[in-house]
Amino acid sequence: MEIIEKKYKNATECPITVFMDKIGGKWKPVIVWLLLKNGTMRFSELDKSMNGITQKMLSQQLKSLEEENIIKRVSYPVIPPKVEYSLTEKGVTLSELLEGIMKWSKSNLIENIS
Repeated sequence: MEIIEKKYKNATECPITVFMDKIGGKWKPVIVWLLLKNGTMRFSELDKSMNGITQKMLSQQLKSLEEENIIKRVSYPVIPPKVEYSLTEKGVTLSELLEGIMKWSKSNLIENIS
């Protein structure tokens, strides 16, 4: 086991905290997971795939992931507007991590939910 050599002055210096701030939360991991599993998706497809999220919140989460270069947004100049979202190369690197979280959750959390 690696010993942590640096004592962080505050939590914002911790790499795990940075990750959770940028990619964690209720909706961002779900968006990334959907794009990993389905490839390119339109806004309406993402919206229909996620129960409980408002369109405003979905839009905010997509914008935030785009700013972090996790997803890319392609807008086509047609009427009605067509916008597609997909993972960037950086976003695809989350695959192994999210697969591990999914596996761990199924083994340790989901089975314990009544």
